[in-house]
Amino acid sequence: MKDQSSDDIRRAAEKLIPIAQANDVAFLLNDDPELAKSIGADGVHVGQDDTPYKAARAIVGEDAIVGVTCHDSRHLAMLAAESGANYVAFGAFYPTETKVAKTSAAPEILQWWSTMVETPSVAIGGITVDNAAPLIKSGADFLAVSGGIWNYSEGPDKAVAEFNRVIELAVAT
Repeated sequence: MKDQSSDDIRRAAEKLIPIAQANDVAFLLNDDPELAKSIGADGVHVGQDDTPYKAARAIVGEDAIVGVTCHDSRHLAMLAAESGANYVAFGAFYPTETKVAKTSAAPEILQWWSTMVETPSVAIGGITVDNAAPLIKSGADFLAVSGGIWNYSEGPDKAVAEFNRVIELAVAT
């Protein structure tokens, strides 16, 4: 929704936040901590070119979730975790149409992170039901699957069901 106006985001959030929260799902807004705070989002995700972590935390408050994009950088991830980020995000792991990826990450960074640090990790970038398993097996705590849901040939409902199946299989093996 990077090209949407704040009014459009507010209208969408009014409908989506209650649905997410009624299902015990956190609603995070991308890039804009001030808008996240004003709409009552559960938190914000910031990239390296967005509001810095400490400023984002000051805006949304101590009880909100703040996640930080770390691309393929162990150093950026360590800085974010040491600063108090609730999660770090690595990627892009695969080619993506959602946005132009600045870096390409390998699953090994998830393995390294999961053995070294307790802060959860999120895998980002081109993740589909067909390529998610290696990331799960490598230690990703969460997957960002925007295109993997909305572009799934059988529709978003089927995509969610298929992701759940893939996750269950990957965790079991």
